[in-house]
Amino acid sequence: MKHRSRLERAEQLETATVCLAAGQPQVAADLGLARSTLQEWSKPVAVGAAPAALAALMETPDGVRWLHQLVLAAHFSITLQGGAGIRVVCQFIELSGLSAFVGASYGTHQGLNAALEEALVAVAHEQRAALARGMPHRDLTVCEDETFHPQICLVALEPVSGFLLLEQYAAERKAATWTQALQAALVGLNVAVIQGTRDEAGALHRHVEVDLGAHHSPDLFHGQHEVSKATSLSLARQVRQAAATVVAAQQVWAVERAAQQVYEEQSPRPCGRPPAFAARLQAAVSEVVQAEVAHTQAQARQSEARELVRELGLLYHPYDLERGQAQPVEQVAQRFNSVWAQLGRIAQAANLPTRARDRLAKAQRLTTQLLATITFFFATLQGQVEALALPLHLERALVDQLIPALYLERVAARSTRAEPRHRLRALSRQLLEPLRHSDHPLHALPSAERAHLEQVAGDCADCFQRSSSGVEGRNGQLALHHHGRHRLSDRKLAALTAVHNYHIRRADGTTAAERFFGRAHETLFAQVLQRMPLPPRPACRRPRPPRQPYLMPLAA
Repeated sequence: MKHRSRLERAEQLETATVCLAAGQPQVAADLGLARSTLQEWSKPVAVGAAPAALAALMETPDGVRWLHQLVLAAHFSITLQGGAGIRVVCQFIELSGLSAFVGASYGTHQGLNAALEEALVAVAHEQRAALARGMPHRDLTVCEDETFHPQICLVALEPVSGFLLLEQYAAERKAATWTQALQAALVGLNVAVIQGTRDEAGALHRHVEVDLGAHHSPDLFHGQHEVSKATSLSLARQVRQAAATVVAAQQVWAVERAAQQVYEEQSPRPCGRPPAFAARLQAAVSEVVQAEVAHTQAQARQSEARELVRELGLLYHPYDLERGQAQPVEQVAQRFNSVWAQLGRIAQAANLPTRARDRLAKAQRLTTQLLATITFFFATLQGQVEALALPLHLERALVDQLIPALYLERVAARSTRAEPRHRLRALSRQLLEPLRHSDHPLHALPSAERAHLEQVAGDCADCFQRSSSGVEGRNGQLALHHHGRHRLSDRKLAALTAVHNYHIRRADGTTAAERFFGRAHETLFAQVLQRMPLPPRPACRRPRPPRQPYLMPLAA
């Protein structure tokens, strides 16, 4: 006997209703059904407190499809994006009243959730294979890091698109393990890894520079963090201590003034030489002045250290953010040396402990690699521009105007404060303005070639990657999912990766996969919906037997 799904039953029942209304005989036979089966399907279904109109809708094909989509959307949003578990889905089914039409037990939805994860992984695999076909060659920068659940999870992300290249558990985090996992993740993709941005872990360093033969770009944040840890706590403590010293000195001064006032108000005054109030008040005032000066100096050192941490972020760019011109490596090195010298003077004036000075030295050792990254950026830029074989005046337009303007636009988009964001965008528009004139030689080129030049210029601007914050943020998201479940299976991790790559969209409406491959793809949820089984009807609930008291007397 053929088993018909809930949707097939609704479709055949609707067809039978239409045929019977038209006066057609032998409807059951035409549908290949027994009359008793059709009569059983036509009986009203008990739906509890649900409205009759809604209950009737749920027996139609459109109602079944809508119910299917709604239940799947609850699983998709709650368990894969909200970080909650299956019991929250069951509670949603109960509270929304959908339990009148769909089973709300944990076992029912556990099976649906497992099927959803399997469908997501399968669709993502097919999407990746389809998008990779005909993919133009790309040179990649990869941000890599590991997180712990507590088992080691290797995470690799392409920073421009946000596409997750690798997200899997591993037994260890050695260089060979990283290399093997990343190479397997890149199979089928027409890409080459030319740069890796990450922390200073030795295994990652060897993995990038030795195994992949790529350039290692240090994460600037780790250097800034070392400076902050070296200075912030000690300098803040000195500010608090100096403030407490000021308060204590002011209290001593007040006590001396009160003592002088009491003495002078006595009548008659005591015999003998009066106390040396003038000398004592002068000493107290001197202590207050010295304490206030020390407090001001401590505050100045603290503010200067904070500004120097910010200065590290402002100076480490291939282009000057004030003028939009390329910064020679020598100029950047000079600015770095000035920052380190000022931090050294602060450490000496504040008498920072040895541990803090070691942290400053550790951060300073990054300078060589940071400067090497700027050199790598300009060398890569020059190679890509020369490969275009443009006339000299067009080549200079790209190098001196278009690429710096696009880079400043990207920096402005990442700025958290309005003033620098507006200023950088204005500077970017200033650089682009001559290129937009109709008489500029660029406009003599075909539109397709101009679009290609803009694409190359954008790729050059994106080549400078100084932060692995994207992969750090992903680690935080995984930590939230792990916290809610205490364990992420390989299937769950792969499903979360699929949602990140093929479903979540930025403000421009694109997914990470669309940005990475440069092509649109079918909606992930719609594809999964076609593969998912229909939600089952609610089962008749058996009444639970009443709980017997433990001290119930036995029959004689």
